[in-house]
Amino acid sequence: MSSATLILWCIACVLLVVSWRAGTATLKKGLELTWKTTRSNAVLITLAFLIVGFVNVLSPEELITAWIGPNSGWQGIVTSEFLGMLLPGGPYVIFPIIDILAQAGAGLAPVITLITSWSTQSLLTVSFELPFMGWRFTSVRWGLGLVIPLIAGAAALLLWG
Repeated sequence: MSSATLILWCIACVLLVVSWRAGTATLKKGLELTWKTTRSNAVLITLAFLIVGFVNVLSPEELITAWIGPNSGWQGIVTSEFLGMLLPGGPYVIFPIIDILAQAGAGLAPVITLITSWSTQSLLTVSFELPFMGWRFTSVRWGLGLVIPLIAGAAALLLWG
């Protein structure tokens, strides 16, 4: 069992005890919300793991190493920035895929760039952001969002090779 899993178990147990001490109504409500969340996300998580399994099997290590490997330099950083923009989905999908890429030979700087790019400028967010925030806000955020992953990748490249 990983330390993250152990920490999550501890937090869940503490919250369960606190809810139980607050009364059976609180405990029941918490368990109902737990079940509702599990039901609504079970398909998403299953599909994410299905994608991860096939990405793992189908990702050619030579291609990954050539494009975003440890020795790919700026090419790997720029490639990772554009890959990060294209990655669909939330952390349940993205982090397992990025882990597969890292295991297949992606370098530290490109992986940091990929995660930073996905979190700052995923193309899927524009369809939600633009109607609510407008062109000016979206343009400024995207302008900054294009630079930040490059800075993060360059810092990783400079500090850790």
